[in-house]
Formats: sequence, C-alpha cells, structure tokens
Amino acid sequence: MSEAAPIFHEPGHDHGRCAADALAHAESICQQRGQRFTPIRRQVLEALLSSHRPLGAYDVIEQLAARVARPAPITVYRALDFLMENGLVHRIESRNAFLACAHNHESSATVAFLICERCGAVGEVPASSITQPLIEGARATGFSPKMTVVEITGVCANCSKAA
Repeated sequence: MSEAAPIFHEPGHDHGRCAADALAHAESICQQRGQRFTPIRRQVLEALLSSHRPLGAYDVIEQLAARVARPAPITVYRALDFLMENGLVHRIESRNAFLACAHNHESSATVAFLICERCGAVGEVPASSITQPLIEGARATGFSPKMTVVEITGVCANCSKAA
C-alpha cells in the first residue's frame, strides 16, 4: 500500500478485474498459510467485493440469498471472522460493517479508514506512525491495548471533483 495516497477507485474502473485480483490474492494467502478457502468463505468475500463500500453481515446474507440458499447468520459471521483473521476483510467499526481488502498488511500495521460521506466508498492509508505513540502511551499507564481503530469521515477526491 502506498504511503502517499489512499486507495479510492476511480469511477468506471474495471471492477471485474479488481474483484478477480482480490479473489486470487485471497486464494494465494490461504494457500501460503495452509488455510482452506471454503465455498462459503469465497461467497462472503465475493459479496463484499461486489462494491467498494462496507456491508453489514445481514447485507452479505441478502446478497448470498439472491444466488444460493440463504446461509445462517452464524455461518456468515464465522466466514467473516476467518477473512478478518487472515487480513482479507476489515471491520469498519463506526458502520458495524465489513470491507474486502486485497492489500498485504504487516501484522503490526495500522491503517486509517477514510470513509466518504457522499458515496460511501472507503479508502485506507497507513496510520502506524500516529497510533504507535498512543499504544505506547497506553501501555506506559499499565493499560493493555487490544485494538486500534482509526476512522475518518469526509469527502473523497472523486466526489470532490464531481461537486
């Protein structure tokens, strides 16, 4: 992931290729780690790849129900947990939603999510340089940080240009 610019896809980009590349990335990651990329895991990731916007678990269920038998919520949540554990999906806390990710992140890397208020797209930028001092400060007080989430809402470059 580039240090310079967040990743927001240009309107009209080749979304089919984008999604295919992300699926290939997921297959590669699972193979490297000896993990199974089961049909339900693939289907959940495909649903999330249908757009560059975060989806709630029940939105994923609705998308899957249009193509296959409606999965039980626990099945989708388990698939989402697997995908998150393997860095293939992010959880957007403020939206209680999930976003597919095809970037290779270091395990210690923190990203900031840039959430467009107009189109709903989400980009990400590296944020370790700002979160690491916060984590160290918290540890210095005896606090044990578990999770760091940075989310910034605003207007993406594509929507700014269109305005």
